[in-house]
Amino acid sequence: MIASKNSINLKEKQVDNITDKIKNSKTLMIVSVKGLPSKQFQEIKKSIRDEAFVKITKKNIILRALKKLGKESALGLKEYIESDFALLISNKDGYELASMLSKKKIPIFARAGQIASKDIEVKKGSTNLVPGPAISELGALGIQIAVEDGKISIKTPKIVVGGGKVISPSVASLLQKLNIQPFDIGLEPLVIYDVEHEKIYTNI
Repeated sequence: MIASKNSINLKEKQVDNITDKIKNSKTLMIVSVKGLPSKQFQEIKKSIRDEAFVKITKKNIILRALKKLGKESALGLKEYIESDFALLISNKDGYELASMLSKKKIPIFARAGQIASKDIEVKKGSTNLVPGPAISELGALGIQIAVEDGKISIKTPKIVVGGGKVISPSVASLLQKLNIQPFDIGLEPLVIYDVEHEKIYTNI
């Protein structure tokens, strides 16, 4: 019984804390953290801590905080709160905050089975690969090469997977060997709430 009461009190404190932070801020942003590893999340969170309060919390906590905020307009945020989300509360303008987040993205390697969001190209130039199995791997993908100073060199650029296509294990493996990180990952803005003017922006 005591544990249950303590749990309720803790949740109320969390709701009150979030509500107070929103009231005293300029912007509330809901961001997606889907696919973002915990380590990278913590790195981004740390890098923007002077500009924004970042919090992953349960859906019912933020919904209660929005209700307690007492702004009818804020309740429209409910439809954007599904799963794998975090809150950003800041005194920065929403679009300024979104611009900052776009610069905080972290490059990552492609994974086998992943859908390429854009064309992935192996560019012309020298590599650190030595002649050996890599020659046949590159050749299998139609990449023209030469051996220069004991290292493999790419003679012409080649798109190894087109946007919208599935990345094969061989392509994913080769991109890692070439140290090509074609994608980036970070906090993806879903919706901005202008606290002062009580407006929701989704075209971010």
